[in-house]
Formats: sequence, structure tokens, C-alpha cells
Amino acid sequence: MGTGGAEALVAGMARTGGRFGWRSAVASGGGHRAEALRALGVPTFAVPVARRRATGVLRAAAATRVAIGSFRPEVVLAHNVSASLVARLAAVPRRLPLLTVFHGVPDADYPSAARVLRRTSGTVVAVADATADRLRAAGVPDPVVIPNAVFPQSERVDRDAVRAVHGVGRDVPVALCPARLEPQKRHDVLLEAWARLDPDAVLWLAGDGSRRNVLEKLAADLGVTDRVRFLGNRCDVPDLLAAADVTVLTSDWEGMPLAVLESLAAGRPVVATDVDGVRQALAGGGGVVVPPRDPEATAVALRSLLHDPLARAELGAEGRASVRRAHDPDALMLSYDELLRGALGGER
Repeated sequence: MGTGGAEALVAGMARTGGRFGWRSAVASGGGHRAEALRALGVPTFAVPVARRRATGVLRAAAATRVAIGSFRPEVVLAHNVSASLVARLAAVPRRLPLLTVFHGVPDADYPSAARVLRRTSGTVVAVADATADRLRAAGVPDPVVIPNAVFPQSERVDRDAVRAVHGVGRDVPVALCPARLEPQKRHDVLLEAWARLDPDAVLWLAGDGSRRNVLEKLAADLGVTDRVRFLGNRCDVPDLLAAADVTVLTSDWEGMPLAVLESLAAGRPVVATDVDGVRQALAGGGGVVVPPRDPEATAVALRSLLHDPLARAELGAEGRASVRRAHDPDALMLSYDELLRGALGGER
């Protein structure tokens, strides 16, 4: 429950569920979002991350069983495949309805993911149309599609003050990449693109992960260390969005990335790779899609937006309108509410 799109969705649903008659608890590996929920009075339970090892899965299932016994839920909502397996093992003694929200996996992992989901989950929710199509092809019957949504951030942010904290002047072009430093996100492609750009712009990498050392070395080898800032894990991404000019995401695959939706909601144009959920998120406007693993195309798109405030403003307005139309949080909550009540036989 730190950084990440699934984590943002869980936090938003737990915060607003009370308006729909829900009483929710969150079982997770912890993080700043879990701490924030706990401060709001949402019960939270610590569960070790399974990490695809049998012993890890069993430890996580044991901790989840304790959480279930304490909170006594009527339905369990698991996010992603390993959580579905853990929740099914934990919930077997109580025969609780289990629904799984599937946020996506690499293409090669769909067959194994489908096998687990068929054995564990009563209903599978896909966060994007393309993800649902891939699940069907892999053998998951009738996944329900509920596109992710952006839960509102109420605080107003002083753009210049945020920039000053990071040593960036008012007129310096800034691109923000809010993504974990993991292989899926392909920051190497982004850094190679950044090396092709004019030296007056700054790239903020908001996130941390296993690739940090490799990427810091690559930035040094490419000669861009002085204009790339590794910001680490952040709990102030809305502030960074307010201070940036463009958001960029060069992933090999995505479900329905909250980073893109949050950028559109903030009026920030997006440059992102043309993959499943990204394609759907930007279908209504607000950004530019580029081929995956193409540093040159990424550089061209970034260059055109970083130095064109009118184009940024036009795309920003399109993005805000698109999010309001297709990714409304109330619509998402109503869809999940109907689904959960259906799993309980329609009872409150």
C-alpha cells in the first residue's frame, strides 16, 4: 500500500465506500497509503508479501486468515493474481465470496494467471477492455470490465514552490515519470530518449525499485545525470504533477495505469507507449502514444510538447474532459457496489 496504481485504487475505494454502505478493511504489506487509511479509521491488517514463493504464500494466507477472523467480512476483494491465491487459501474455511481485480501481467504470464484465477476467484474484474480480451483468450470466462478511475485530490498546490524545492526554475521544461523502477516500466528507453533532447529540460523519476542502480549508471553513461532527478518513492505525486509540464510512461505493458489517469485529471498531457490500457485511457484525448521500446519516437513526442505551451494546454483540457467522461469515481464505485451485492445474492 505504497506507490502504485492498484494501491491508489484500493485506498480510494476504502475511503469512499462508506457513501455506498460499505464498511471496509484493508489487508496489505503496509505503506504510506495504509497509514493514511488507518488515520481515517479504516481497519488495516499486516500481511507479508507472498512474492510467488510457496512459503511466502502460506505465510500471507495465514495472516490474511487472521484478518478475516478479526474483521469478519461478507465478501473479499483481491487485487491481482497472487492476492487472489492468498485470499482463497485464507477464506476456504469460511467459504467467503471472492472477487479478483486483475490489473495486468506481461503477455507471457497470461496462461498461468488464467489458471490461478479460474481456480480461486468467483468473479474476475479487468480494468481495461484489452486486458479482458487477453483473459478470455487465456481461458477466463466472462471477465467483468470496470475501468479504473481517479479519486479527487482536494489540496491546491503552489507550482512554483514545488519546483523551488527541487531546484527547478519557473520556466524550465519538466517531464515527470511516476513509475516504479522495475523492468516493466522500461526507464532505460526513457533515459535513451532523454539523451536525445535539448539540455534545458529536467526529468523527474518518481518511484523506486530494483533497477535504480542500473538506471543511475545508465544515466551517467548517457551523460544526462545533471538533468535527471531520481526522487525515490513519493507520497506527493499530486504536487509533482502540478509542478511538471508533461507526464511520460514508457512501459512494455500496462493494465489501466492510474499514473496516466491522474495526469489527465491534473491537466497534464501524457506521452506513453501504445499498450493495452494506455491506449484506452488516451482514446478520449489528452496525450500522445508512441511505439514501445522506441527512444526516438518518445524523444520526438516529448520535444514537441515540452516546448509548446499551447499544445500542452489543448491536450490538458482534452484529458480533463476525458477523465470526467470515462473514469468517474462514483461510476466506478456504483459498478463495484452492484458486483459485490450480486456476489452476496443482492443483499445489503
